[in-house]
Amino acid sequence: MALSDVKCRNTRPASKLQKLSDGGGLQLWVQPSGTRLWRLAYRFDGKQKLLSLGSYPVISLADAREARDEAKRLLTAGADPAQQRKFQKASSPKDTFRSISEEYVDKLKKEGRADRTISKVKWLLNFAYPTIGDKCVREIDPATVLTALRALEIRGRYESARRLRSTIGTVFRYAIATSRAEGDPTLALRGALVSPTVTPRAAITNPKALGGLLRAVDSFDGQPTTRAALKLMALLFPRPGELRAAEWDEFDFESSVWIVPQSRMKMRRPHRVPLSRQAISVLNSLREISGGGSLLFPGVRSGSRPISDNTLNAALRRMGYGKDEATAHGFRATASTLLNECGKWHPDAIERQLAHIETNDVRRAYARAEHWEERVRMMQWWADYLDELKRKDACVISIAGRGNPAVHAFSRGSTANQTATAHQTPGRISDAARRAYVQKRRPF
Repeated sequence: MALSDVKCRNTRPASKLQKLSDGGGLQLWVQPSGTRLWRLAYRFDGKQKLLSLGSYPVISLADAREARDEAKRLLTAGADPAQQRKFQKASSPKDTFRSISEEYVDKLKKEGRADRTISKVKWLLNFAYPTIGDKCVREIDPATVLTALRALEIRGRYESARRLRSTIGTVFRYAIATSRAEGDPTLALRGALVSPTVTPRAAITNPKALGGLLRAVDSFDGQPTTRAALKLMALLFPRPGELRAAEWDEFDFESSVWIVPQSRMKMRRPHRVPLSRQAISVLNSLREISGGGSLLFPGVRSGSRPISDNTLNAALRRMGYGKDEATAHGFRATASTLLNECGKWHPDAIERQLAHIETNDVRRAYARAEHWEERVRMMQWWADYLDELKRKDACVISIAGRGNPAVHAFSRGSTANQTATAHQTPGRISDAARRAYVQKRRPF
């Protein structure tokens, strides 16, 4: 039987709790103390639950019935009324996507994430702010997120759109964890974006062609620090960002080891690199040039900042290597391919030297060996192997040009990927002769 205001008001307290039903799960609990409380009994996900709606007469019978009907609508939509109330209490008008994103970025800073990682996250989020930045996270649906992503797709930036979807998803998961959102709208967008064409970074894996590249590096007539960086990329094959920001105090010349700090590592863990005799020789020569500061490769404009991301790739282009032929990062693929193909070294030792992390969680838990002794031998073998490639199958030709003649070494049978090198004696090639040679036998 439905309740009335008269019954709600006039029911006298008893020695035990009295439950007056209004139907649909709505009850008025009359406590022995005389307090009257509204409760809503309901089932969600197979479990019996109870929702508090307030006290009578502050919450009238009509208000309680309205709250009951709203809870029923949420249940029909598949939502838990009690959980929804928690979200509403925990949230505020300031719970916009922008404000929560800024909180998330602060969290990354406190976790010690690399400055470059944080910069990338902030850069991506800036693309989302015009569309969803000022919206409350609970009001953002998949269609609204897709609108922000389409703005990047229209510009042909498919990979950026894909990364932005992932970054927006991490912000929403943070909002869910802090009770300010109910779900992640990006989950419904899987498959909705244009898949970018993955283009691997170009790398030379032919030994003869690699020998030509190494000779070209030796003859590079740009900045001596850039030439040294390219030599170390070949000898040590780190990620370019790990090398170009290297500091002298990271190198232990007595133990012949370079310890890259975790702040510069992709996997956020320090990494040891054995130094071959050839690598130490390059470092000693480099120290005579840039040893006065903390950085191995200070920039031209400021000694307190390292060379830019593009410096090494620009040097390769200057030597005649197109972006589809060789890249600074490609030295890693070169080393990985040739070290694995030679069959002399354990694949795990190669992977550890590349600072790769085992993707299988179970295997990673047990495969903790660093293979250090083998890596020390491997890195020296690799340096000796590169020296052999530079000497192997080289002959000498003469190119006439204005000024003094120049002597060049190149690999017999070289193709477009087997680059001639330029050991100049005693003078320099004229610009006209250089351009003519590049056109005739690309790359130079």
